[in-house]
Amino acid sequence: MGPNRIVFLDAGTLDYGDISLAELKRLGEFKAYSKTAPREIERRSRRAAVIITNKCRLEAKLLRRLENLKLIAVAATGTNNVDLEAARRLGIAVTNVSGYSTETVVQFTFAFLLSLATSLIKYNEAARDGRWSRSPFFTFPRFPIQEVYGKTLGIVGYGRIGRRVAQVARALGMEVLVARIPGRSYPRGRTGGRVWLAELLRRSDFMSLHAPLSSLTENLIDTRALRRMKRGAFLINMARGGLVDEKALYQALRSGRLAGAAADVLNQEPPPKNSLLLKLPNFFATPHVAWASREARIRLIHEIALNIRAFQAGRRRNRVEV
Repeated sequence: MGPNRIVFLDAGTLDYGDISLAELKRLGEFKAYSKTAPREIERRSRRAAVIITNKCRLEAKLLRRLENLKLIAVAATGTNNVDLEAARRLGIAVTNVSGYSTETVVQFTFAFLLSLATSLIKYNEAARDGRWSRSPFFTFPRFPIQEVYGKTLGIVGYGRIGRRVAQVARALGMEVLVARIPGRSYPRGRTGGRVWLAELLRRSDFMSLHAPLSSLTENLIDTRALRRMKRGAFLINMARGGLVDEKALYQALRSGRLAGAAADVLNQEPPPKNSLLLKLPNFFATPHVAWASREARIRLIHEIALNIRAFQAGRRRNRVEV
């Protein structure tokens, strides 16, 4: 029972009733919980050899008490919820999954970008609340509309997603700039045409964030960075809320220095009901769903199963190293 016992602590973050977990169930004695509160993690994981989790925190103190645990299969790319150093010391393997949601995130990025460029949400509201009906003309051209053709898109974070965003932007006729993140070392001759962040901020009409959250990127977009951005530019955050100083963003949007911003991620998730940022008319957000197409979630389940199967066979696959 023990060696093949698999517990999925927060399956509800992936399974909305529209996908199958059968591939995971075939790997051993499987138990899935829709969600697990912090106080419930130890009891539910005590006999497990494998824990699957998306966002449950697995800290050193807890890991030391889980004597049967051999593998933590993270149901995401980011592993910041796991104490990786403690796992290494205890001989617990950790795997993750990358690339499963690339196309979905890219799709959302351009849904955001095009919505900002065309004032799409504001026009939809005007059509629904009666303002268009009261117009003396057939049209209601009250909000700015601009073409993205010929505009400059600055990309911060140039992994798999950032590269696909660049490819689509160029297909739309946009110029693309890629940032060199301050403090990060790049091999000589392999900067990939990146420009310094200060230059990217100054030149970009749109800026899209796709970098992981780290000590180098936390609050990367702060008051100073926002002041360097072109007046009337747009900011899109598809990465992690912590990349942006939200108080500084609020001020930049409220003052009109930025024309607008959109995000799929915020510093606190879910956000407080009284979030000032969410009350601004030139900011809109989606609730951290840009990764969550049915296709992406099916790929994610498949990759988790492959990671576990490889581990059971004594092979290394998508292992996370400290």
